[in-house]
Amino acid sequence: MNLEPWVDLQDQTTTELNSQPEQPDKLCLDSFWSEVETIRQGSGFSEQEANRRDSRQSEEGDQEERWLQDVGLSPLIHEDSENSEDVDEVVLLSTLTRTQAAAVQRRLDSYTCSLRKKNKPPPRDVRDIFTPKLDQTSLPEPLDTEPNPRTDMGTVSKTPLTERSIGVDSQGAVQKEEIFITDVAYCEQAAILLKQAKLPQSSTQRRKDDGTLPRVVCPQCRLGVTRIHDLSHQDMKKVRQLALIDMTALCDLLELDVKRHKTCKRKIPESLLFGIPLATLVESDQKVKANTNIPLILHALLSFLEKKGIDSEGILRVPGSQSRIKALQQKLDSTFYSGTFNWDEVSPNDAAALLKKFIRELPSPLLTTEHLSTFSAVRDIPELKQKLHMLNLLILLLPEPNRNTLKSLLEFLSKVVSRERRNRMNLWAVSTIMAPNLFLHKAVPSRLTDGTEKGQAERAADIMRLLIRYQDLLWTIPNFLMSQVRKLNENSSRRYQFYDKRIKNLLRKIHTDSREKPEKNSSEPCRTVKIQVGDVLSSSMDIRLNINSRAADLLAQFHRELSSSDNGKGLLKRNGSISHPECAIYEVGGNIGEHCLDPETHLLDLYNNNPSGEWVIRLKPVSSRGL
Repeated sequence: MNLEPWVDLQDQTTTELNSQPEQPDKLCLDSFWSEVETIRQGSGFSEQEANRRDSRQSEEGDQEERWLQDVGLSPLIHEDSENSEDVDEVVLLSTLTRTQAAAVQRRLDSYTCSLRKKNKPPPRDVRDIFTPKLDQTSLPEPLDTEPNPRTDMGTVSKTPLTERSIGVDSQGAVQKEEIFITDVAYCEQAAILLKQAKLPQSSTQRRKDDGTLPRVVCPQCRLGVTRIHDLSHQDMKKVRQLALIDMTALCDLLELDVKRHKTCKRKIPESLLFGIPLATLVESDQKVKANTNIPLILHALLSFLEKKGIDSEGILRVPGSQSRIKALQQKLDSTFYSGTFNWDEVSPNDAAALLKKFIRELPSPLLTTEHLSTFSAVRDIPELKQKLHMLNLLILLLPEPNRNTLKSLLEFLSKVVSRERRNRMNLWAVSTIMAPNLFLHKAVPSRLTDGTEKGQAERAADIMRLLIRYQDLLWTIPNFLMSQVRKLNENSSRRYQFYDKRIKNLLRKIHTDSREKPEKNSSEPCRTVKIQVGDVLSSSMDIRLNINSRAADLLAQFHRELSSSDNGKGLLKRNGSISHPECAIYEVGGNIGEHCLDPETHLLDLYNNNPSGEWVIRLKPVSSRGL
């Protein structure tokens, strides 16, 4: 079985990773509470004020109503919804697994119960929408992907979902690795683990978590890895809806009590850079620099720290001068966009303090008001893999500006940890310092400040180090969500079957005839690939597919043909070498909106999975070339 390891920190060897302390030391814990106290004093943070002003309990049923709206099922709670809206509900519901559908039913039951208390008419039962319409059409049954422990998850029993040893290091410590399955819905995996937990287990199977982070490997899918920026906005919207359903089902199984808080209006700050909503700041900065996806001030701070401060001992931990930080903030407000701000006058510690100040003074948390409590609840999940499952889904739910900003921050923190020998900042140290800045916010009450217990700091820092260590894995779209999105797109194309029952059978026959797939047994099918590379080339090329054909091979063939063509002569450098444009292969249409292919994608499998889709070679967007 091909396994893809998810490397955690850049430029860090396995030996260095194994040398990480298993628990935070006293200096880390002291730094954690010192950071909490700095936040409370510097920003006037008051837990009681936050509880009184920003965490007003929603009226009964409001949480369920907002949830149903977010997952695209709001017509279920409105009596006057049109028939076309009913179609959307059926299409979405038809892609859900049993556990996911059960989570939807629980939310509807809870919403119905709240309406009865208010003496309001209950909404339509989901079964009235779901079952009859599926019986009348050719739509498939809901995805019954609840795995059978003896069949679908057979490989899991051989290489369990928990952990396995992969050897012994030079110091005699057992190295561990985790097998990360993404083909099966996360909530279904949790359901299986819960069933297995009821069975007698040997003492060797019940191993206590010692605080070390294992190496995580993911079985390679022949359709390649799909990262967040590889999908179109329309498909990402469907990913977020399905991810919210799966996350809710997972929370139900793990019995996590998660409250979604409302975003409250806050006073508009006088600063032009600090305290501004991320989306507003990014939109404004795009007028200054097109294709930027994070605030320019954040990019400037991270770039400065990476050049001047990453090797400074105690960077992020040593506090800067409060008077200098306030003066620097005022100078940045007046001179940053004019380009006259002098970074040579800034010390690394002051820049690090400005970075943390920018994060915590956002009008809503970087991890969002709606999901911050869920991020915090991950601390209470005992299994590492289920923590990663939850974090993966939460990352998918973040708005794009928040997700891009968080990724840039984590990449910088990863580089800080990789220079531990010089700056004396290991993974635990960086995590304990940054955790309060992400998990404490005026808009959302937190239990982090309930006393100074050692466990509170450790649990908060634990989530932070998971985000830093496994960020590459967390910014991918699991295979089961990709399958559900493809199924959702396929079912959406059959909407016309609902519009006139009199011609339903005729349309079904036409649709069935048009969906006859090409013979999969044909040895080497041929495929035409469109090429759209601006002024360089705009044509097409024919390729013959075999079982070993990969996207990387197709790109290599394209570059060879480009170098030998007249259009490629202008790509010659002064030294005679060829400068190839940074291109990618995109899957467009069929059961996907737009999908940038992983170089390891096996093209014959992709062809069989989406025979109606087109393949186009074109330049990568500027904003994604460095990702």
